[in-house]
Amino acid sequence: MRRALSGRRGITEKRMFGGVCFLLRGNMLCGVGDGKFMFRVGKDQDAAALRRPGARPMDFTGRPMAGFVWVDPASCDARRLKGWIAMAERYVVALPSKKK
Repeated sequence: MRRALSGRRGITEKRMFGGVCFLLRGNMLCGVGDGKFMFRVGKDQDAAALRRPGARPMDFTGRPMAGFVWVDPASCDARRLKGWIAMAERYVVALPSKKK
């Protein structure tokens, strides 16, 4: 994931959820943890994201977190990984920057 994000402007890393999250302008974009990829796709893209191979709802408390998905890394070749990042980026670029 780090390699797929290299060279992009505004990306930072932060330890979260027992793994590493990548932030775009201070907003969570995607991450790696517990042997899975995580993508923040937003509620409007949630259903489409969950129809993709290897995707399932993200939950920490026993309830799904709308707009966030876990993805099995085995289902992500380089092209699919870029597609997931692009989907997450479509949502996150519309958010106000949290970066100071």
